[in-house]
Amino acid sequence: MARLFGTDGVRGLANRELTADLAMGLGSAAVRVLTASGNRSGRPLAVVGRDPRASGEFLEAALVAGLASAGADVAIVGVEPTPAVAFLTAHLGADLGVMISASHNAMPDNGIKFFSRGGHKLADDLEDQIESVLAQTWDRPVGASVGRVRTESEASATYLEHLLSTVSTSLSGIRVVVDCANGAASRVAPEALRRAGAEVIAIHASPDGLNINDGCGSTHMSDLIAAVRENKADVGIAHDGDADRCLAVDAHGVVVDGDQILAILSLSMRERGVLASDTVVATVMSNLGFHIAMREAGVSVEQAGVGDRYVLEAMRAGSYSLGGEQSGHVIMSDHATTGDGVLTALHVLERMSVTGSSLEELAGVMTRLPQVLINVSGVDKSKMASSPELAEAVALAEAELGSSGRVLLRPSGTEPLVRVMVEAVSADQAQQVAERLAASVRALLSL
Repeated sequence: MARLFGTDGVRGLANRELTADLAMGLGSAAVRVLTASGNRSGRPLAVVGRDPRASGEFLEAALVAGLASAGADVAIVGVEPTPAVAFLTAHLGADLGVMISASHNAMPDNGIKFFSRGGHKLADDLEDQIESVLAQTWDRPVGASVGRVRTESEASATYLEHLLSTVSTSLSGIRVVVDCANGAASRVAPEALRRAGAEVIAIHASPDGLNINDGCGSTHMSDLIAAVRENKADVGIAHDGDADRCLAVDAHGVVVDGDQILAILSLSMRERGVLASDTVVATVMSNLGFHIAMREAGVSVEQAGVGDRYVLEAMRAGSYSLGGEQSGHVIMSDHATTGDGVLTALHVLERMSVTGSSLEELAGVMTRLPQVLINVSGVDKSKMASSPELAEAVALAEAELGSSGRVLLRPSGTEPLVRVMVEAVSADQAQQVAERLAASVRALLSL
């Protein structure tokens, strides 16, 4: 049986794979697992937030019912970014937090991700424990022992004040376009940037429950690029549906990815003496150009698996203060326990203000090597590790590329596909090698 939890919580087609019954069960199971120590006075507290997609409404109701039925009081914070739920879990002293979101996925999908006390994403063993107790019988509380439910009316204002407290330089003079993906940050992202002093033009900031990530946000950058050019903006910022990602666009409409943002923040933090151990954590998907730039700048790079929770695990293990992914998840552990797109945007724009440099100039610290990513669907992922033909194809590709390129084959943790990534000195070579490897992966379909 496949594991219920993926790279980032439980995710699937809402009302088919992710049902109200499952949400209720996950809620009650999470309370039983995450509050098992019993070292508290009174009932445990759970914080629940969601993105604006329509299915989040019934899933929230079911999840809250499961949490309260297991004896947890519930603070509903409504539509908020994932990092807001993580922050509020810690701020309110809650025993657990829950975010209902499928992040960058299309509207019909949804997901449930949990945070433990302090606002940290769960380790694999805790997720496995929640999954294991789903089907177990349990002694349900009754009477005064059931949980109570309240709305946390000041949640958004509290999170916004936290964001603004992390920057000390006005963003006055910077014109920014922010694409909110019709998602969870549609209110807080423009407001945070305005209150920090920037001139803000917000696009795709009118969520209706159906339009989240629909041709917009960090996975569809064309509207942002056009808006930056049309409005003669200094910078564009793109979030995904739950705003734990941040990608950017410079004044010429050139995309600045998560690796480049991570490089900008690494040098900024090192200059200020707050980059712990002069080390940044990146993933195996980070561009080789990022590694070269950091080596030249005297910054060490620790590698982690793909997924911001694995980046965070590596950061916590080494007591590092910065980590992130090419996709735009950036974790600044002095201020957040998970990737926070709005926080990241504020600090990138603050770096522009402090240095007087354009985003193009700041991003120029690294040169991205051509990188080709091909997604191959329908493959039995278990066959990858045992295929001698695929291993030989990878070895030949690596020999061809040498030290100036890189190959990575990785099963997706959130979607039913295998990712084939190739970096090379030239785009043509990267494309050719990637296509050959993708063909080798597709050959597994016939086995």
